[in-house]
Amino acid sequence: MYQTTYHRASTVDEAASLFAKGTEAKFLAGGQTLLPVMKQRLASPSDVIDLAKIKELIGVEASGDTLTIKAATPHYDVATSDVVKKAIPALAYLATLIGDPAVRYRGTIGGSIANNDPAADYPAALLALDATVKTNKRSIAAADFFKGLFTTALEDGEIVTAVSFPVPAKAGYSKMPHPASRFALTGVFVAQTKSGEVRVAATGASQNGVMRVPAIEAALKANWSPAAIDSVSIPASGLLADIHGTAEYRANLVKVMAQRAVAAAG
Repeated sequence: MYQTTYHRASTVDEAASLFAKGTEAKFLAGGQTLLPVMKQRLASPSDVIDLAKIKELIGVEASGDTLTIKAATPHYDVATSDVVKKAIPALAYLATLIGDPAVRYRGTIGGSIANNDPAADYPAALLALDATVKTNKRSIAAADFFKGLFTTALEDGEIVTAVSFPVPAKAGYSKMPHPASRFALTGVFVAQTKSGEVRVAATGASQNGVMRVPAIEAALKANWSPAAIDSVSIPASGLLADIHGTAEYRANLVKVMAQRAVAAAG
């Protein structure tokens, strides 16, 4: 690793101030992405600003029809939270599928979405649930937040502080995990809002990162059941192809994972 200066911020304002003073500073959330990249010498920040102990960034709250998860909340806390299980059980289940226990104890929802790995789980939930990402500067709709592979709408020095999810009428998530990394070869989150809108998002499938799946949304709008997806055709164009699976394989996985997610949602 290259030389860097480590800071443990106690407030969001302090973290933002420290970032502004650095020549090439990076925020550290759970460290599940940044630290391995630094060890491989693919990143050499002048300053590393740790957000993990900022109290205002940790916790889960439910108010009315909204569930709010603060940015530095670890995956384990989301997975085991009675508040999350009651409001959006599918979101708690999703968190149980992330990585292994060590990753779930350290990784955070804010770090995950800020990194926007194309095979990460949370982006699918944010897009399907029409969540809002809150930062120290503004609020950003999930549809406007994810901009492509490892790219988001965050400005330089902007800090994710929380994610707010509208509580759906029903929701489900299913993924085919990579056996080593536990990232999604393909994962699909389905949701039906209390007004009847159907939203479906897939991760690990598209060359551009997390994506909506309009064909499945239309099928489920007409008939909320796994069988409704049988006749849907998912084109392979624009989907990822690598040693783990062809584009055609991932196109099929989108359908299969969507069916399983619907079955889980009830």
